[in-house]
Amino acid sequence: MEEKEIGLYIHMPFCKQKCYYCDFVSYPNRYEMVERYIKCLKSEIVQYANENRIMHEHGLEPKFIIKTIYIGGGTPSSIDELYILNVMETIKANFEIDEEAEITIEVNPGTASKEKLKTYREAGINRISIGLQAVQDRLLKSIGRIHNYSDFENTFEWAREAGFDNINVDLMLALPNQTLDDLKESVKTIANLKPEHISVYSLIVEENTKMEKMVQDGTTILPTDEEERAMYWFVKDYLEKHKYKHYEISNFAKPGFESKHNTDCWKQKEYIGIGAAACSFMDNKRYSNIESLEQYIKNIENGNPNRNLMLNETLNEEDKMNEFMMLGLRKIDGVNIGDFKKIFGVNPIMKYCKILDKLTHEDLIQVDENSIKLSKKGIDLANLVWEEFV
Repeated sequence: MEEKEIGLYIHMPFCKQKCYYCDFVSYPNRYEMVERYIKCLKSEIVQYANENRIMHEHGLEPKFIIKTIYIGGGTPSSIDELYILNVMETIKANFEIDEEAEITIEVNPGTASKEKLKTYREAGINRISIGLQAVQDRLLKSIGRIHNYSDFENTFEWAREAGFDNINVDLMLALPNQTLDDLKESVKTIANLKPEHISVYSLIVEENTKMEKMVQDGTTILPTDEEERAMYWFVKDYLEKHKYKHYEISNFAKPGFESKHNTDCWKQKEYIGIGAAACSFMDNKRYSNIESLEQYIKNIENGNPNRNLMLNETLNEEDKMNEFMMLGLRKIDGVNIGDFKKIFGVNPIMKYCKILDKLTHEDLIQVDENSIKLSKKGIDLANLVWEEFV
């Protein structure tokens, strides 16, 4: 059978301290579990590879070619770099990795070192995503970050010295007590460093986080919606003037440096998630591993790895079309009408004529013969647009 390009997501759920806004599955200061966890990760990688090899040999499944690898968390850089090297060696020994594969690891400046970054590069990782969030130390402290701006400067320099020529920097806007001038300083400072990619996310106050409690208690004050939108449009205008392409609602890249892993997800490409709480999308099915670190390890150590899997949903054709529209409208270029017709055999303008007429009338989208995309007003009210396809 033919080959199939897929992505791999590797979840490292360890961190030194949970940021106040974080609702990802992570376990602060559980480093006594790292060695057992890494052994289980490697076992899961081998299991998926062996299953694919056997199915392929019997003509039941195409051979997997790994197009992207993303090592996220948690804080992958908070564990010993030799564990990361070991995981990469296991992937290479069991899967065929595309020569042009994008291989990313998330790094927190508070846990980075020159030696770690050098080891990542030697392991074959070719893209670093550094979580900075802001250049002002007072703002970093207010959201529970464990690093300061000086730590970031060192991390960025070490990454360049290690040979990384594809670096993303994460920034956040609408942080507690953040002003427009603060945001301008952060964006200008980072753009001056010329990373290949910059992500800028608006703070979302998630349920059951320390940030939610701080807001409810009145111990922190967030910028108004008007202030948040002023920050967003400054980011867009400034980065575009400095030759960054705004290709997704929160992402900017130098030409050719758009995130392949994220772009594939927005295009409904398939991927396998490895590790506790990791999500996968294969054969129109979304499933995930259980969140419990202890149970994930126990199931694999006891020879019952399939007990970790939970089927979340099976997408029918209608689901896939709706999701294609919703994810496509995250991209600044929008939904390509030709691509939609090629995949689903129907014109999205005909399929969604009532919804598109409504959104066009409200000046939230722009439709032409080639694409359907958010208008300027639609970018500000994107959630209202996406909800139409849920």
